[in-house]
Amino acid sequence: MLKDKQETMPVIDCDVHNQFRGGGDLLPYLDEPWRSQAARFGVPSAGAPYASPVGNKRKDADPPSGLPVGSDPAFMLEHYVNPFNVEYALLCSDSIIGISGFADPDYAAAICRAYNDYVIAEWFPVSSKFKGYMCVAMQDPAQAVREIERIAPHPDIVAVCVIGGSRMPYGDRYFHPIYEACQRHQLPLLIHPGAEGGGIFNPPTAVGYVSNYLQWHTCLPQTYMAHLVSLVCEGVFEKYPEFKVVLCEGGVTWLPPLLWRLDKNFKALRSSAPWLKRMPSEYVRDHCFMTTQPIEEPNNLKHLDMMFEMFDAENMLLFSSDYPHWDFDDPTQILRRLPEEKKRKIFSENARKLFRL
Repeated sequence: MLKDKQETMPVIDCDVHNQFRGGGDLLPYLDEPWRSQAARFGVPSAGAPYASPVGNKRKDADPPSGLPVGSDPAFMLEHYVNPFNVEYALLCSDSIIGISGFADPDYAAAICRAYNDYVIAEWFPVSSKFKGYMCVAMQDPAQAVREIERIAPHPDIVAVCVIGGSRMPYGDRYFHPIYEACQRHQLPLLIHPGAEGGGIFNPPTAVGYVSNYLQWHTCLPQTYMAHLVSLVCEGVFEKYPEFKVVLCEGGVTWLPPLLWRLDKNFKALRSSAPWLKRMPSEYVRDHCFMTTQPIEEPNNLKHLDMMFEMFDAENMLLFSSDYPHWDFDDPTQILRRLPEEKKRKIFSENARKLFRL
C-alpha cells in the first residue's frame, strides 16, 4: 500500500484529453458557411499519417453511456479525476488539435473558435475541476491573436494550445504576434504533438518520413528540439520576457545534452544572435516547462535520477497523465523515488504557479 501522504498528494494534471460526443458537437458554435460544410463533410483535420498498432485509448475508459472515450465529463470525473485526487484536469482536445495542418486558414480558425466556445459551454460548467487550453490555428497569426483576445478573459482558460507540427520553427517572427498576445494575457503557450507529418506540415523527422508509428513516436523529441532552439535563438524570450512555453508529451531526458550543445555553440557563434543577453540554457530554465508523460524509464532508475540532476527538473516539470490514452501514466505510480517536496512541486505546485490556479 502507498503511504497516506502519497495517496492524498494533490495532482494538477496538465494533459487530459477530452473528445467530441459526435460529429455534430461543434455545429451550434460554428458560423456559416463553415456550419454547413462541417454538417455535410465533418470537422476537418490534417490527421496523422501514422496509426498506433495498439490503438489510442485505455480499454477501461469507455463510458457506460456508450459515448466515445473521453467525451463524457461525468464519467471522466468518476473514472479518473476524483479517484486520483486530481485537483484540476487541464483539458486538451485531440479531436481538433491538428487543425493547423488544414490548408484553409479561415476554416481552421472557425473550427478553433467553435471548439473554444464548446468547451466553455459544455465542459467547464460540469465541474470546477475542469480547466482548459484554448486552441488557435497557426496558419494565420492575426486570426489567432483575435481569438486569444476574445477567449483569454475567461477564468477557466489557462493557456493557448498549438500543435507541434508546423511549416516553420516556432521562433520565426511570423508567429511573434501570437506570443505578444499570450504575454499580454499572462497565458503560457502549450505545444502538443499529434499530427507531425500530416496535412500541410513538414515531415515528422529531420530526414523525412518514417514508415510506422513506432519510429514517429520515438522521434517526436526532434520536433521539440527544433522549436526550442528556434524560440531561444530568435530572441523570443528576450523580446517577450514574461512569455512561458510548455513542451507537452515530448519526453524530457533529451534536454540536458541539447542545452550543453547549444551553450557551447553560442559561445563561439554569439554574433548570430546578438540580441541574446544570456546563455541559451538560462532562457530555457526561466521560460520553459515540460510535462512528465511519457517519462523515459531506463532499466537503471538511477540514470533517470542523474538526468533530473542535469537540469532544473523539480522546477521545470509538470505532471501529466495523458488520460485516457493508451500510454496513460498513473499519478500514484510514477516518480515514486523522488523526495516528497520535489514530487509535490512537479505534481501540483509548478502548474499552480504557472497557470495561476
